[in-house]
Amino acid sequence: MANEETIIQLKGMGKEFKTANGPVVALNDINLDIYRGEIFGIIGLSGAGKSTLVRCINMLEVPTSGQVLFEGENLAAMSEAERRMARQSMGMIFQQFNLLSQRTVLKNICFPMEIAKNHSYTKAEAKNRAMELLKLVGLEERAGAYPAQLSGGQKQRVAIARAIATNPKVLLCDEATSALDPNTTKSILQLLKQINRELGITVIVITHEMAVIEAICDRVAIIDKSHIAEVGKVAEIFSEPKSKIGRQLILGDAITNVKISHSRKIRIIFDGRESMEPVLANMILACKVPVNIMYASTRDVGGKAMGQMIIQLPEDEADAARALHYLKTVKIPFEEVKENDL
Repeated sequence: MANEETIIQLKGMGKEFKTANGPVVALNDINLDIYRGEIFGIIGLSGAGKSTLVRCINMLEVPTSGQVLFEGENLAAMSEAERRMARQSMGMIFQQFNLLSQRTVLKNICFPMEIAKNHSYTKAEAKNRAMELLKLVGLEERAGAYPAQLSGGQKQRVAIARAIATNPKVLLCDEATSALDPNTTKSILQLLKQINRELGITVIVITHEMAVIEAICDRVAIIDKSHIAEVGKVAEIFSEPKSKIGRQLILGDAITNVKISHSRKIRIIFDGRESMEPVLANMILACKVPVNIMYASTRDVGGKAMGQMIIQLPEDEADAARALHYLKTVKIPFEEVKENDL
């Protein structure tokens, strides 16, 4: 992960849009530190302000209050020319790819090098760089193809190659996998992780999907109704969300199941145990108590179990106490789930 040297800092940042019905607050008092070299996630529901936030980071939208600092420099205080130069240090990819349909894959990747102000690329240099990047994203054989001839995943790989063509320090990803199927999403996320690891580019991921955050991010900020609800390491937020919106995003479709009855329920958190360990079976055998699985979402990540499970405890208090004591003894993290928390 990062060495905790701040590359982007948001201080009291706000953004209002003027409309016919008066001002609309899109962001209010946003304070964030993003570290050099990390993969930082920003998650929230539709309309929470995610896309406005990412556009304020690279000054495509100018904040109405507060500051955006990039490597310690206030972007708002820069001249337009200086701001353009700073923006070239921030590549960006989008949900809809935004490729130039009349250009080949190779020429799409060359385009940012043709217009770069901070470096003068010859045609040969641009072509060589583009071919290097096509190899990196696994598409070197499609250099002469046009966007219409590519799948969604291939288009996003080209968009990623184009975004990093001028060696940016930051890559902004605005819902970059939302239009892709699950398998393609997984491969794109692996590519982003590879780029972060091998090139040292700081990656900022904007998404509404918790699975994306879990898959690649080091830290995450949860945005809700124009405010930051909470921020922290992904494992910590996942294990113990402190905000109502955090619990909703993490529990996901479990919320409906959880409200089936008024019996006592707990959420067991799998944050890196051995995948083959039968936690629930062991608890039932050791405590001789029946439990009802109300929701489960776990997966094997490198031989480790990651995910969560919501179980309904026995109504007998002594049986429930034995089950909870067992979980504490074997050091399995859990928390009680209450209806009014959701």
